[in-house]
Amino acid sequence: MQDSTPLVVGIDVGGTKAHLRACAGHDSVADHVRRSSGWRPHDPAAAAAWLTSLVRDALPPGAHPSAVAVGGHACETPRQCEEIRRALRDLLGVPALVVGDAELLVPAAGLDKGVGLVAGTGSVAVGRLADGSPVQVGGWGAVLGDEGGSAGLVREAARAVWAAHDRGEAPDSLALGLIAAFEVSEVPALGAALERATDVSAEWGRHAPVVFAAAEAGSPLARRVIAEGGRSLAALVGRLAARGGAVDDVVVAGSTVLAQPVLYDAFVAALAETAPGARPRLLRVPPVEGAVALARSLV
Repeated sequence: MQDSTPLVVGIDVGGTKAHLRACAGHDSVADHVRRSSGWRPHDPAAAAAWLTSLVRDALPPGAHPSAVAVGGHACETPRQCEEIRRALRDLLGVPALVVGDAELLVPAAGLDKGVGLVAGTGSVAVGRLADGSPVQVGGWGAVLGDEGGSAGLVREAARAVWAAHDRGEAPDSLALGLIAAFEVSEVPALGAALERATDVSAEWGRHAPVVFAAAEAGSPLARRVIAEGGRSLAALVGRLAARGGAVDDVVVAGSTVLAQPVLYDAFVAALAETAPGARPRLLRVPPVEGAVALARSLV
């Protein structure tokens, strides 16, 4: 590596882990993954200090970045991202960019514009308006939103099971799966079990495989929950389109949708009705590639 080659750093800070990749030209200088515990995006100074520590721990001794770009979990507004960016720039003394983590998907796919759609524990879609300003829809957490994410699917599965119980129907494979997963004795006890969760998104979301297993076993309730989850994800893209966002390409990532083809298929089918002509694609590279691409644009 020549001294004149810019060293760019991209960071993807997710809800559970952070992935840093540093490159000089086409050469990889560092590729580092660690837990994202301690990430506090609503405290700009703390967030910038956390990122600075990550950069210094990951880079080889004596290496200093020429530019840093970050996609941060729970960086929800342009103002919040800008405050972290300024603090990070001041600490590192180099050009910096901070965006929400979903904004990494489009550049990671090698595109200049489009929609980044995440369906992991939660769900969110991001894009750009005609004037270039960023816009985000969804991502409101498991209690109120995150439809199509794992936690939202479990919430809707519980609602479907309760409705079936109220209709006098015997528990099907979805109900029995939820009863076992939440370690309760009967359908009515599911409500208290869900309410006991201290980390709602994580504790609900980890039971999402129950929904997909029940669907595979033939549960009409589970299949409807998944189909509705796909429609909800497509509706996020529809909201961006209604606001004037470019939705020609939709780059999809997230642990749930990547692991469950039936959810992706439901989304694709719904998207054909919601945004005809939109081209969905699963992201096949780590989102941190998008952060590296953004960092390169700064130098």
